Amino acid sequence: MAGSRRPGRNFLFVPGPTNIPERVQRAMIVPSEDHRSSAFPELTLPLFEETKKVFKSREGQIFLFPSTGTGAWEAALTNTLSPGDRVLAPRYGQFSTLWIDMARRVGLDVEIQEEAWGTGADPERIEEALRADREHRIKAVLVVHNETTTGVTSDIGAVRRAIDAANHPAMLYVDGVSSIGSIDFRAEEWRVDCAITGSQKGLMLPAGLGIVCVSKRALEAAKTAECRRVYFDFADQAKANATGYFPYTPSVPMLHGLREALACVEDEGLETIFARHRRLADGTRAAVKAWGLTLCAKEPKWHSHTVSAVMVPEGINGAEIIDIAYRRYNLALGAGLSQVAGKLFRIGHIGDLNELMLLGALAGVEMAMQDAGIRITPGSGVAAATEHFRSTREG
Repeated sequence: MAGSRRPGRNFLFVPGPTNIPERVQRAMIVPSEDHRSSAFPELTLPLFEETKKVFKSREGQIFLFPSTGTGAWEAALTNTLSPGDRVLAPRYGQFSTLWIDMARRVGLDVEIQEEAWGTGADPERIEEALRADREHRIKAVLVVHNETTTGVTSDIGAVRRAIDAANHPAMLYVDGVSSIGSIDFRAEEWRVDCAITGSQKGLMLPAGLGIVCVSKRALEAAKTAECRRVYFDFADQAKANATGYFPYTPSVPMLHGLREALACVEDEGLETIFARHRRLADGTRAAVKAWGLTLCAKEPKWHSHTVSAVMVPEGINGAEIIDIAYRRYNLALGAGLSQVAGKLFRIGHIGDLNELMLLGALAGVEMAMQDAGIRITPGSGVAAATEHFRSTREG
């Protein structure tokens, strides 16, 4: 249709999927190959070891499923637990809500701790619940590390300390879908039994890989777990993975992409990546403050370094800002979900991006907000972010 072409690039600033580096895109352009050939393990065997580094794990076992993070959720639950097992789960956003719903649907007994949206997991309440569980009926604690709905990051180290303080044997399962590879995550130090992520966030790939890093303790639990699983069975995966193969056809281009994405991480350095995400997030927060707006996260201790959920003024629909940004300025922002639908919009600052890319997005946000009727000083947020980036630049 005449006039339908949109020149330039789309500015993708949702909290996932994220921008894919060109070198990763090129790595995935491969001809079809035999995933049963004798050469195939040359690609796959190193992946199982290299992926551990992103989790900061040495002893864990990596499982790569052709799925999204939701599939990895299901794999973690069904492989290590039995119907009727009780799990403890704080609920403070759409993704913790969905994980709880899944746990119930696979037959688990979920003890929910309701937290205000804009906050995260409360280690003190977790410790209290575990101390009260004298018969040790609670088999696992389920925590979403980075709740993208509200732009909130929970303290997983504090959750681990709470479990230890209660002297409780519950396993710790963590959804790190929008944190792993972007926010410091320490699977081994925090003794996370099942750490879960997806390919489309910090790993800078398309959606299509659900990844679980599983502790030795959780693998031992899997030997007696009775939840039904077929496609996501750890035992089937482990048997085939040992020699570099899979129990069914894997997504071969995604495996090539993963190899290159891990090389990107290695080249930049994991700690440097964490510092970059914090700096970009701080610049975004400076912009929000300059606009006179607030974040959904209720205190700085909850601030996420991968996504900022910006509250809109009374009488303004956040969905309208998102629509204007996309239609007029080719800028993709994240929507408010469930309880916060229409009350906010989300700026994702995760993955392969730099200061100038983010400044372009902030400029687009300013125009969309003004078009939607929000009174801000034009350029104020961009100026605040620019000053932050200039004042914190090294070298």
